[in-house]
Amino acid sequence: MREAALMAERYAGDISPQTAWEILTDDPSAVLIDVRTDAEWKYVGTPDLSELGKRPLKISWKQFPEMRVNERFVEQVADAGVDNQDTIVLLCRSGQRSADAAIALTDAGFLRCYNIEEGFEGGKDNEGRRGVLEGWKVRNLPWVQD
Repeated sequence: MREAALMAERYAGDISPQTAWEILTDDPSAVLIDVRTDAEWKYVGTPDLSELGKRPLKISWKQFPEMRVNERFVEQVADAGVDNQDTIVLLCRSGQRSADAAIALTDAGFLRCYNIEEGFEGGKDNEGRRGVLEGWKVRNLPWVQD
């Protein structure tokens, strides 16, 4: 628990999927960056922000299949038109990679970076399955799948 608290001190904070949806709804500058991989976007699904007139930015924090950190991540976020004053909510599978991405963006001068702590699928249940206990999908927030 203390480790999570220390991580959160390095960026704006951890938020629930519902809070992320509220931020995206209420803040015109808010952007959602989905830091998962191409395979996850294609086969697991992505948040659907169309009713807000927005779309998630898909910029991988780690590159598949090696899962090494994308050295151009911060540059790609800036190239996508995200300003360092914008509110940024970051999403991955379970809140781990997105926390690391929030730290990297904060260290690069982005001022309001939030980690969606449950991610898109959440943690594993007792049988080792994701998408059952928590996460964007389980919270019945809008999402689509290819």
